[in-house]
Amino acid sequence: MTAVVKSQILAALESARGQYLSGQELADRLGVSRTAVWKAVAALRADGVPIEAVTNRGYALPAGADILHADAVTALLSPEVARALQVEVYDRLPGTNAALRTRAADHAPEGLVLIAQAQSAGRGRSGRSFFSPPGGLYMSLLVRPEFSARQAVYLTVMAAVAAARACEQLCGESIRIKWVNDLWKDGRKVCGILTEAAMDVESGLLDYAIVGPGFNLVPPPEGWPAELQGIAGSLFTAAPPPGARARLAAAFLNEFWPLYRSFRRKDFLPEYLARQALPGRHVEVRPGRADAYGATVLGVDEECRLLVRPDGQNRTVALSSGEVQIVPEPVVL
Repeated sequence: MTAVVKSQILAALESARGQYLSGQELADRLGVSRTAVWKAVAALRADGVPIEAVTNRGYALPAGADILHADAVTALLSPEVARALQVEVYDRLPGTNAALRTRAADHAPEGLVLIAQAQSAGRGRSGRSFFSPPGGLYMSLLVRPEFSARQAVYLTVMAAVAAARACEQLCGESIRIKWVNDLWKDGRKVCGILTEAAMDVESGLLDYAIVGPGFNLVPPPEGWPAELQGIAGSLFTAAPPPGARARLAAAFLNEFWPLYRSFRRKDFLPEYLARQALPGRHVEVRPGRADAYGATVLGVDEECRLLVRPDGQNRTVALSSGEVQIVPEPVVL
């Protein structure tokens, strides 16, 4: 029995959620024996997939089952993407990026994807913690591009566009991008993307990069922590549709991989610019070690730099890094 048969059976059951498919029907559809079907179903159930089996009726996935399983994700990938990626799903990891860095340093191939249902030590930008309760989707993808360090920002840009498309497919509502790596729905953050890279000193190119989006699907049962009140949001206010996390993971990978493979065309750039949420807003710029200052956002340029006009000045500053937070405009007396 191959992993392909498991994936195909899970895909067939997923497409007929709540309905029974007989072993013979599955065997005929997939061109395998009924014994192969039985073994694949047994293996899936051993992996924790809640497949119901009823004599003389066949097999079914419960309509409300929430399945986040490697086969469930792989079954939803396009054929080209499925051939290129290897998906692994875990109940909990300290952090998917950290786990994937270890695998990358041990020569893991491009296309390895780690997904966790929760993180105990998730990280965001600048080493800050990333709240990662059960119910979210936390994933990291390993790539080995021939990029210079200066081009690495485009990985985050591609990921932001892919994540925005995937979220819209799932929840049907508009998603905006807050420079450089946050996704907004109704003015609140529903996804953050942490991109990390290692440099090959001799070639001047990246040795590898890890693209790590983390999605909030629903609010945590106990509510958001105090420091995230008014900031964090979620794609759904109540229970998401069945299979939402697997669908979201697959949708992100299906959108990201073609953008990555055709990087040099930069097809993603116009959409990234059009989705920007900050132009026209007044913000506080926090440029690393320098003092923070107020500014008005003018836009984002084609090098993905944030263009701002500092308060009281008639000049434009192009930011390649740093943090910005929306704040009220100063009152002029």
